[in-house]
Amino acid sequence: MSSDRIEKKVLLHAPLKRVWSALAGSTEFGSWFGMKFEGPFVPGALMRGVIVPTKVNAEVAKAQQKYEGTPVEITVEKMEPERLFSFRWHPYAVEQGVDYSKEPTTLIVFVLEERKDGVMLTVTESGFDQIPLTRRVKAFTANEEGWGMVLKLLEEYFVHKP
Repeated sequence: MSSDRIEKKVLLHAPLKRVWSALAGSTEFGSWFGMKFEGPFVPGALMRGVIVPTKVNAEVAKAQQKYEGTPVEITVEKMEPERLFSFRWHPYAVEQGVDYSKEPTTLIVFVLEERKDGVMLTVTESGFDQIPLTRRVKAFTANEEGWGMVLKLLEEYFVHKP
Protein backbone atom coordinates (compact mmCIF):
# COMPACT_ATOMS: atom_id res chain seq x y z
CA MET A 1 0.00 0.00 0.00
CA SER A 2 1.36 3.40 -1.00
CA SER A 3 1.18 6.52 1.14
CA ASP A 4 1.19 8.64 -2.01
CA ARG A 5 -1.75 7.11 -3.85
CA ILE A 6 -5.32 5.98 -3.31
CA GLU A 7 -6.97 3.74 -5.88
CA LYS A 8 -10.57 2.50 -5.85
CA LYS A 9 -12.59 0.56 -8.42
CA VAL A 10 -16.29 -0.03 -8.91
CA LEU A 11 -18.35 -1.74 -11.59
CA LEU A 12 -21.22 0.59 -12.47
CA HIS A 13 -24.23 -1.04 -14.08
CA ALA A 14 -24.93 1.77 -16.53
CA PRO A 15 -24.04 2.55 -20.16
CA LEU A 16 -20.67 4.18 -20.84
CA LYS A 17 -22.29 7.34 -22.24
CA ARG A 18 -24.36 7.72 -19.06
CA VAL A 19 -21.37 7.27 -16.72
CA TRP A 20 -19.37 9.79 -18.74
CA SER A 21 -22.21 12.30 -18.48
CA ALA A 22 -22.29 11.92 -14.67
CA LEU A 23 -18.55 12.63 -14.47
CA ALA A 24 -18.02 15.24 -17.17
CA GLY A 25 -20.99 17.53 -16.52
CA SER A 26 -20.23 19.91 -13.65
CA THR A 27 -23.87 20.20 -12.57
CA GLU A 28 -24.52 16.46 -12.62
CA PHE A 29 -21.13 15.70 -11.02
CA GLY A 30 -21.91 18.16 -8.25
CA SER A 31 -25.37 16.71 -7.58
CA TRP A 32 -24.05 13.26 -6.66
CA PHE A 33 -20.59 14.28 -5.33
CA GLY A 34 -21.84 17.14 -3.17
CA MET A 35 -20.49 20.30 -4.81
CA LYS A 36 -21.91 23.20 -6.76
CA PHE A 37 -19.69 24.73 -9.46
CA GLU A 38 -19.92 28.06 -11.29
CA GLY A 39 -19.74 26.71 -14.83
CA PRO A 40 -19.02 23.72 -17.08
CA PHE A 41 -15.92 21.55 -16.81
CA VAL A 42 -13.36 22.54 -19.45
CA PRO A 43 -9.77 21.23 -19.68
CA GLY A 44 -7.40 23.78 -18.13
CA ALA A 45 -10.18 25.62 -16.30
CA LEU A 46 -9.95 26.59 -12.65
CA MET A 47 -13.38 25.71 -11.31
CA ARG A 48 -14.68 27.43 -8.20
CA GLY A 49 -17.58 26.17 -6.20
CA VAL A 50 -18.85 25.25 -2.76
CA ILE A 51 -19.60 22.06 -0.90
CA VAL A 52 -23.31 21.21 -0.82
CA PRO A 53 -24.94 18.04 0.48
CA THR A 54 -25.26 15.25 -2.09
CA LYS A 55 -28.71 14.62 -3.50
CA VAL A 56 -28.13 10.84 -3.62
CA ASN A 57 -27.91 9.63 -0.03
CA ALA A 58 -29.45 11.29 3.04
CA GLU A 59 -26.87 9.83 5.46
CA VAL A 60 -23.93 11.12 3.41
CA ALA A 61 -25.69 14.46 2.90
CA LYS A 62 -26.02 14.79 6.67
CA ALA A 63 -22.27 14.17 7.10
CA GLN A 64 -21.53 16.80 4.43
CA GLN A 65 -23.71 19.46 6.07
CA LYS A 66 -20.97 20.58 8.47
CA TYR A 67 -18.92 21.59 5.41
CA GLU A 68 -21.80 23.17 3.46
CA GLY A 69 -20.72 26.43 1.86
CA THR A 70 -17.00 25.66 2.18
CA PRO A 71 -15.24 26.95 -0.96
CA VAL A 72 -13.79 24.38 -3.36
CA GLU A 73 -11.37 24.85 -6.23
CA ILE A 74 -10.43 22.24 -8.79
CA THR A 75 -8.37 22.59 -11.93
CA VAL A 76 -9.62 20.36 -14.73
CA GLU A 77 -6.66 18.55 -16.31
CA LYS A 78 -7.98 16.22 -19.01
CA MET A 79 -11.29 15.25 -20.52
CA GLU A 80 -11.12 12.36 -22.98
CA PRO A 81 -14.77 11.58 -23.74
CA GLU A 82 -16.01 8.26 -22.38
CA ARG A 83 -12.46 7.34 -21.29
CA LEU A 84 -10.78 9.70 -18.81
CA PHE A 85 -11.56 12.71 -16.64
CA SER A 86 -8.97 14.24 -14.33
CA PHE A 87 -8.56 17.25 -12.09
CA ARG A 88 -6.33 18.66 -9.35
CA TRP A 89 -7.37 19.89 -5.93
CA HIS A 90 -6.16 20.51 -2.43
CA PRO A 91 -7.08 17.33 -0.53
CA TYR A 92 -9.25 17.66 2.55
CA ALA A 93 -9.10 21.46 2.35
CA VAL A 94 -12.03 22.07 4.69
CA GLU A 95 -10.67 24.03 7.65
CA GLN A 96 -12.10 27.55 7.82
CA GLY A 97 -9.57 30.37 7.53
CA VAL A 98 -6.72 28.17 6.23
CA ASP A 99 -5.02 29.25 2.98
CA TYR A 100 -4.25 26.09 1.03
CA SER A 101 -3.13 27.94 -2.12
CA LYS A 102 0.61 27.57 -1.37
CA GLU A 103 0.33 23.79 -0.96
CA PRO A 104 0.79 21.31 -3.81
CA THR A 105 -2.35 19.67 -5.18
CA THR A 106 -3.19 16.03 -5.67
CA LEU A 107 -4.31 14.59 -9.01
CA ILE A 108 -7.63 12.76 -9.29
CA VAL A 109 -8.09 10.54 -12.33
CA PHE A 110 -11.30 8.75 -13.31
CA VAL A 111 -10.71 6.02 -15.92
CA LEU A 112 -13.69 4.35 -17.58
CA GLU A 113 -13.52 0.88 -19.17
CA GLU A 114 -16.58 -0.48 -20.90
CA ARG A 115 -17.52 -4.02 -19.88
CA LYS A 116 -20.35 -6.24 -21.06
CA ASP A 117 -22.19 -5.68 -17.76
CA GLY A 118 -21.45 -1.96 -17.34
CA VAL A 119 -18.47 0.31 -16.82
CA MET A 120 -15.45 -0.39 -14.64
CA LEU A 121 -14.55 2.94 -13.05
CA THR A 122 -11.11 3.34 -11.51
CA VAL A 123 -10.51 6.43 -9.38
CA THR A 124 -6.95 7.30 -8.41
CA GLU A 125 -5.76 10.20 -6.28
CA SER A 126 -2.00 10.69 -6.17
CA GLY A 127 0.49 13.21 -4.86
CA PHE A 128 -0.01 12.90 -1.10
CA ASP A 129 3.73 12.62 -0.44
CA GLN A 130 4.04 16.29 -1.50
CA ILE A 131 1.42 17.50 0.99
CA PRO A 132 2.94 19.17 4.09
CA LEU A 133 3.64 16.60 6.77
CA THR A 134 1.36 18.40 9.24
CA ARG A 135 -1.67 17.60 7.00
CA ARG A 136 -0.57 14.57 5.00
CA VAL A 137 -1.88 11.73 7.18
CA LYS A 138 -5.17 13.49 7.91
CA ALA A 139 -5.74 14.28 4.21
CA PHE A 140 -4.81 10.76 3.08
CA THR A 141 -6.98 9.08 5.71
CA ALA A 142 -9.98 11.33 5.02
CA ASN A 143 -9.73 10.84 1.26
CA GLU A 144 -9.11 7.07 1.49
CA GLU A 145 -12.42 6.81 3.32
CA GLY A 146 -14.01 9.52 1.16
CA TRP A 147 -13.34 7.83 -2.18
CA GLY A 148 -14.94 4.63 -0.92
CA MET A 149 -18.00 6.68 0.02
CA VAL A 150 -17.98 8.48 -3.35
CA LEU A 151 -18.03 5.20 -5.27
CA LYS A 152 -20.98 4.01 -3.20
CA LEU A 153 -22.74 7.30 -4.02
CA LEU A 154 -22.14 6.66 -7.73
CA GLU A 155 -23.49 3.12 -7.49
CA GLU A 156 -26.59 4.41 -5.74
CA TYR A 157 -26.91 7.30 -8.21
CA PHE A 158 -27.15 4.93 -11.17
CA VAL A 159 -29.76 2.79 -9.41
CA HIS A 160 -31.99 5.88 -9.12
CA LYS A 161 -30.99 7.65 -12.36
CA PRO A 162 -30.13 4.93 -14.89
